[in-house]
Amino acid sequence: MHVRFKKNRSGSISVIVVDKSSGRYKELRTVGIAKDESETASLRQKGLEWIRQRELEMHPELDLYGEERRACESEIEMTERVVSNIDNILINGAELILNRVFDRIGFNQIEDDVFRKLVQSRLSFPASKAATAEYLKNYYDEDLDLSKIYRYLDKLNDRHKHLVQDISVRHTMEILGGHIGVMFYDVTTLYFETDRQDDLRKTGFSKEGRHSNPQIILGLLVSLDGYPLAYCIHEGNKYEGHTMLPVIREFVSKYQLDDFIVVADSGLMNNANINDLEGDGCRYIIGSRIKNESEEVRRQILSFPKENGVLHEIDKGGGRRLLIGYSEKRTQKDIHNRDKGIRRLEKAYKAGHLNKENINRRGYNKFLDMDGNTTVSINYDRIQEDARWDGLKGYLTNTDIPTADVVTAYHNLWNVEKAFRIAKSKIEIRPMFHFTRRRIEAHICICFVALKVYKELERLLKLSDIKMSVDKVLNMAKTVTTISVYMPQNKKHLIKTMPMKRHKPIAKLFEEEFWEAQ
Repeated sequence: MHVRFKKNRSGSISVIVVDKSSGRYKELRTVGIAKDESETASLRQKGLEWIRQRELEMHPELDLYGEERRACESEIEMTERVVSNIDNILINGAELILNRVFDRIGFNQIEDDVFRKLVQSRLSFPASKAATAEYLKNYYDEDLDLSKIYRYLDKLNDRHKHLVQDISVRHTMEILGGHIGVMFYDVTTLYFETDRQDDLRKTGFSKEGRHSNPQIILGLLVSLDGYPLAYCIHEGNKYEGHTMLPVIREFVSKYQLDDFIVVADSGLMNNANINDLEGDGCRYIIGSRIKNESEEVRRQILSFPKENGVLHEIDKGGGRRLLIGYSEKRTQKDIHNRDKGIRRLEKAYKAGHLNKENINRRGYNKFLDMDGNTTVSINYDRIQEDARWDGLKGYLTNTDIPTADVVTAYHNLWNVEKAFRIAKSKIEIRPMFHFTRRRIEAHICICFVALKVYKELERLLKLSDIKMSVDKVLNMAKTVTTISVYMPQNKKHLIKTMPMKRHKPIAKLFEEEFWEAQ
């Protein structure tokens, strides 16, 4: 026996008790007729009670436990009532956490739910915009139309880029005590899986080895600990050394900085860039291409004793200092990389495949000699000369800070490299399924905000002593559900997030007290 509902022509609902016998349903009792959900729920409970009484009459039991049994039955009925009134279940734990971080940074100043959803999705479900729309619909009941997303992308960069940067910078200054101090800059390349070029997507030197694919250059400026400050987008064939000064100048002017140090890799700097930095009054720490120094400076560098961790200083005049350090670990790395390259060259040489292609490969050409246009050979004397520089690293600076602090600051460039790794592997900044400049710029803007949210969550986890990575936290949070229960008498919904026992390591992230205390 069970309760069944039958909709009438008038729109009312008949609540009846039926039983299945010989493959056919038989109506045993009409409990009543309901006009709304509240009456339906009430009549259903009456029907269940009638079934219970009927079963007791048909199969009488010796009631040894009276009140206890009735309490158990009441509990079952109550549970059934609650379960039957659940009208939605959302798997939204990751979204709830990311929402909190998003608001905490201040991005809720951008009062646009599309923007919020696109940022969240880059962290919880990075995919194409079409897949993102499906994801939001299936998991969060967010019916975000794909055409609406595309229309939004066409306007996003013009609307929000500068506000996004302002919010990120203000928050970063706050957590750093009001002073940025040191800025780190580096670039990466983002290729497109097409052979079509345009005014932005162009072929050039690819850090990812995709030289035949059109690409863009992405420059990123971060603070100490890797908090993103600003970004810039350039044509794929642009010399990366020409990307830094414009973004530095704009950033310094906009936020009126006067006491800061710029840290960059040697690949971004040439003499012209250094002169321009000094002309702008900027202090800098950059990697030095010590093999390109003058003969006198090179002799001096090679004359220094190679002592692990010991720094030597050369005064280059004009306030410039060249610091030379030696590392045994770097020595082993240099030897390994050179031997690997030589083995490949020798293999190609023996097979008769040593040609112009090999010469153009980065890291190979310095060990090759070319006689005219036809004969290519490996110069082993040059290999021996190269080995003299194993383990040596140069740092050029116009600051007066201690030498050890110069090296420490430079080595913090890994913060930018880490930011690029997060953007590529976690946020999945590429592949980009866009071809217009506006949408490419909008996509980069969304990824920049996602990176800021990622870094802030990482910081909060450390402060709260949650010994888990951002990725593990979000993966675990993806199994946390929120239920919506309809209460017929109140005609309201009770919404409750339900972390389980297995979610104990991250349970505090779903407590209001946690976010109030931060």
